[in-house]
Amino acid sequence: MQLRYNFRIYPTPGQRSELARAFGCARVVYNDALAARRAAHSNNQSYPTSGELSKRLTEVKRTPERAWLAEVSSVVLQQALRDLDTAYRNFFDGLRGKRPRMGAPRFRSRKDRRQSIRFTANAHWSITAGGKLRLPKVGDVKVKWSRQLPSDPSTVTVVLDAAGRYFASFVVEVADEPLPETDAVVGLDLGLSHFVILSDGTKISSPRFLRRAEKRLKRAQRNLSRKTKGSANREKSRIKVARTHARVADARKGFHHQLSTRLIRENQAIAVEDLCVKGMARTRLAKSVHDAGWSQFVNMLEYKAARHGRTVVRIGRFEPTSQVCSACGVKGGPKPLHVREWTCGACGSIHDRDINAAVNIAKAAGLVASACGAQVRPPSVVAQRKEAGIRPDAAAVSTRSVEGISAL
Repeated sequence: MQLRYNFRIYPTPGQRSELARAFGCARVVYNDALAARRAAHSNNQSYPTSGELSKRLTEVKRTPERAWLAEVSSVVLQQALRDLDTAYRNFFDGLRGKRPRMGAPRFRSRKDRRQSIRFTANAHWSITAGGKLRLPKVGDVKVKWSRQLPSDPSTVTVVLDAAGRYFASFVVEVADEPLPETDAVVGLDLGLSHFVILSDGTKISSPRFLRRAEKRLKRAQRNLSRKTKGSANREKSRIKVARTHARVADARKGFHHQLSTRLIRENQAIAVEDLCVKGMARTRLAKSVHDAGWSQFVNMLEYKAARHGRTVVRIGRFEPTSQVCSACGVKGGPKPLHVREWTCGACGSIHDRDINAAVNIAKAAGLVASACGAQVRPPSVVAQRKEAGIRPDAAAVSTRSVEGISAL
């Protein structure tokens, strides 16, 4: 399995200038190649191949107008052409139905908040004995190693995000690490008030990272709106807004990593519901839906399960998990969102809406899930005649009323 490891890097001012030059050259090569293909399409000609574009690039670098392209590593420019090929391949695969649809490749802008370049093994980049990242025509860049790489990477991608942070991204081959087998299985019901509800009755509250940062974010965005466009102060305010969003995204990702790792370690099989996040994001709950980040969490579950010998099963989004009684299987009909607890009309079981849905998700996935214990509460029983009578507190209330003291 291939995994991506990201590390924060801290280039010096001179190295930042060199990286900015590399970002700009890669962007120009990408745009020139895209313009050539669009022109061929307009003239009803076949698209120029990658080999033809590479030859054109070599010729253009010898002209006075594009001589400055030789100031950066040639591998970076060649990888920009590979990125264009990938963009076109994804676009046509979407038209053929092989993947979700996406738009046609567009021109890159120097105002894009995310810039990236990629170095392959041909660029002869390396990690020095002192732990720095040596990049061609950039120098030795300081890296904050948060963990060790499991194997030697073949490529490294340098990324500049909207918050002005630099990252080195390595793609490495990792070996499978099967965990000891266990008999535990669980169904997960994803929600908003509680991020996830387990079929064993456990409820994990939603951290709501964006909601908690709204006040600080609102203040930063208000300051940004008051700055003159194009000024240095506006750029500083923009970076503050971007950093606030980055902190929220990092906190959410950390929470997802911790929870997904815990669930993978504790359970042999996990069942989740295939939610229509795009449709739910069109409702009045859109901000809360995006704040939860369900898709990112489920993707983490899937790749960690594949690596550690676990199973993750997605059930269809049209399964009536909230309508079916997990005890007797009778479908009770749709229920509004404000109904958090309901009683089955067939067997009389009292269900928590979310826990009942989690049990049904586990059953729909073919996992063994118990319908007793925390999931279903037994129905109330009529008291026997000898047990009926006046409660002690009721007697006390009656006595106080006789003495002239109000019962309320």
